Amino acid sequence: MRGMGVVFLSMRPLFHPSIEDVTVEAILHALSDPVRVAIFADIAGSQCSQNCSTFLQVSNKNIPKSTLSQHFKALREAGLIRGERRGVEMHNTSRCPEIEKRFPGLIMAIVKAHEVQSKERPRSRAAAKPSRAKRAAKAK
Repeated sequence: MRGMGVVFLSMRPLFHPSIEDVTVEAILHALSDPVRVAIFADIAGSQCSQNCSTFLQVSNKNIPKSTLSQHFKALREAGLIRGERRGVEMHNTSRCPEIEKRFPGLIMAIVKAHEVQSKERPRSRAAAKPSRAKRAAKAK
């Protein structure tokens, strides 16, 4: 039929900075968000690529897909992860070996600090926020 053609829509290519362009400031900024550092710690500790939908719940919080996409973009653009499209899925791997060569010890220190903080967090929240009964008793 005349005038009918097939239109191929291509996805935008993913941006991955070269390791020479990765900066400490970009890494620290990307990992300053609690959700992103939790996502990155999981990816860094995994032996295989992680699908984005694996992280629809992070730290007992539901994360909308659109928000999750922004978190992965920030991690990717900081040079922390490499994303690869496989059909409709995005698979992510850490760039820890490359970053370790550029900034020895940085990533391991951040991931370890996140682990320590994650273990302490339930206790510190309970200590910081008194129960409703304690607040009521204090008000009397």
